[in-house]
Amino acid sequence: MASNEESRKSSPRGISFLTTRAVVALIVAAGTSLGMCGVATAQESGDKAHAVVEEKPPLYDENADAKQQIAAAVARAKKENKRVLIQWGGNWCHWCTKLHNTMTTDRDIKRTILYEYEVVHIDAGRQTEDEPNGKNMAFAKSLGAEINGFPYLTILDSDGKPMTQQETGSLEVIDENGKNLQKHDAKKVNEFLVANKATPLYANAVLDEGVLKARNENKLVFMHLGAPWCTWCHRLEDWMAQPEVKKVMDKQFVDVKIDVDRMTGGKELAAERFPGSQQQGIPWFAFVNGDGAEVSNSLIDGKTNVGFPVQDEEVAHFETMLREKATKLTDAEKDFLMNSLRKAGTPFRR
Repeated sequence: MASNEESRKSSPRGISFLTTRAVVALIVAAGTSLGMCGVATAQESGDKAHAVVEEKPPLYDENADAKQQIAAAVARAKKENKRVLIQWGGNWCHWCTKLHNTMTTDRDIKRTILYEYEVVHIDAGRQTEDEPNGKNMAFAKSLGAEINGFPYLTILDSDGKPMTQQETGSLEVIDENGKNLQKHDAKKVNEFLVANKATPLYANAVLDEGVLKARNENKLVFMHLGAPWCTWCHRLEDWMAQPEVKKVMDKQFVDVKIDVDRMTGGKELAAERFPGSQQQGIPWFAFVNGDGAEVSNSLIDGKTNVGFPVQDEEVAHFETMLREKATKLTDAEKDFLMNSLRKAGTPFRR
């Protein structure tokens, strides 16, 4: 590994279940490091390295509020049953950049992160007027991180509680002669991430819990099938998560996502309880009543899946579902949802 002295020097809206998982990994992170960027050398390595990194969008947001960054990541992780992976470091830290490059170029790591983690890069280590012992170092310590060099990793559970801490030197590549090859071992990094991922949820249990809640609250379940690789699924979820939309939808629906890849029995549930979902791809959705029975779904005439409704005929089908089955919503609320959906789909219309 590199010493601290060395660091001073140097298509349709429905995507088929069979579609190759196109992984979008804008993430960094993981590993331990003896060849790390030392805490004390952050100031010394400074401007030259920083200028190089700034040629691209900075990996670490130096103006962000670390607590807010982590709180947002925890909220996302909670919703998806994931972990939060914090990479403490900085734009001045070449080992942090090396780790990021490993995470975004290795196929196995990219998949693990896409499926299992919400990644946060926290700018840390350099002295500031307010934090003479290093930016965000006290905050890191409050999460159990005893940082002696960067990058440094902390994994939180979906409640924001620290699960494990990891320096990154032990994840670097050392050859048979004991020479540090100045890069991270992708296999070791991935093994670390896989070992600390969340336990998968059982799809049937997730749906049954949603149905019970719907029965008790006299609502419907908005059951939608998705997967980490499904771009159109995320567009539907993002629309539903908009605060104004969610506020209205929550009056009528219990939101239940079944992840056909990450949940145990997800594909089987889709095939057995929602056979119509097998005709085309995802996202596929249905309104389910408090008895667990499907009352409406996203197939036009039982044949064509609207996925994330964008085109006129798709939006019209969703509007029919909403106006016929969402009996707890007013006409004005239904109008609001439809106008919002049309606006969200505008960039993707043919």
